Amino acid sequence: MTRILGIESSCDETAAAVVDDRHHVRSSVIASQVDVHRAFGGVVPELAARQHVEAIGPVVRAALDEADAGFDSLDAVAVTQGPGLIGSLLVGVCAAKAIAWRHELPLLAVNHLEGHIRSAFIDHPEIEFPALALIVSGGHTSLYLCPEESDYRVIARTRDDAAGEAFDKVAKLLGLGYPGGPVIEKLARGADASSHAFPHAQMKDGSLDFSFSGLKTAVRRLATERGLAHHEPTGGDVSDEVRDLVAAFQRAVVRVLVRRSLAACKRERVKSLLLTGGVACNKSLRDAFAHACDRAGVTLYAAAPRYTTDNAAMIAAAAFLHYEKGAFAPLDINAHSNFPL
Repeated sequence: MTRILGIESSCDETAAAVVDDRHHVRSSVIASQVDVHRAFGGVVPELAARQHVEAIGPVVRAALDEADAGFDSLDAVAVTQGPGLIGSLLVGVCAAKAIAWRHELPLLAVNHLEGHIRSAFIDHPEIEFPALALIVSGGHTSLYLCPEESDYRVIARTRDDAAGEAFDKVAKLLGLGYPGGPVIEKLARGADASSHAFPHAQMKDGSLDFSFSGLKTAVRRLATERGLAHHEPTGGDVSDEVRDLVAAFQRAVVRVLVRRSLAACKRERVKSLLLTGGVACNKSLRDAFAHACDRAGVTLYAAAPRYTTDNAAMIAAAAFLHYEKGAFAPLDINAHSNFPL
């Protein structure tokens, strides 16, 4: 048996997990900073870094306790090296290096995006290659072709906002609070998603890239015209007009994600599609992908909701690929805010 401690601190969640043999998650502990950043309508990097400093020790200890494991039972320690907020990343990287040095453990540096892709394998180790992976979150909206294990080739990405970022900005525009994704998903239930026909960006070069700036502008224009833009939390009941607006917005985001992903599957001739990232816990998105994949004859592997948002179990799971190849990191590694996969 091989056991790896994973550490994740790329944005606003401090996380640690203990994983055995690729897929057996013995513990997964996450300290969220949502309450800290809610007043600002988004993540404040300096505050995020400070919160990580306070949380990293207790979170690692809690993960070990939950797994009934000690440092002496570990075979390696893995950490997110990037991409992400540099101050946040540094906290996790420094903690992992200290643990590796103190306990004479191999250090494994993991790309955050690889972690998201491997999150689907935790509950679905049977996934076969080639496969296509959609990473859709607050900071990333990308499609990766995976011809074989450990081989990742980006074939599409967002040219402006990530999908999760668009959710946050629309929620802030309408005074709905932060984070925007869960709020909009809740308000959209039972609302009239056909009330507004929002645009879908088409790339002139024929690429499968995503763009949400036009959609966001259309929502802002409509909200301003109808006096729905508040920018500050409303604190009261939300009108049916706002609920219909966010439902139509959500439907537009879901449609473009599904259509581009299925078009990529057809173009690349793959039959396995991985759905990962924080936005992948959106039920409307998951249902739309399940329906579309069933019609297209594509097998959908959606990461479990608990592994869609930033977590350390996915980092440890990805680290096994590095461990098995002996791809250990030196103790002088640094964090990288832009870290291509």
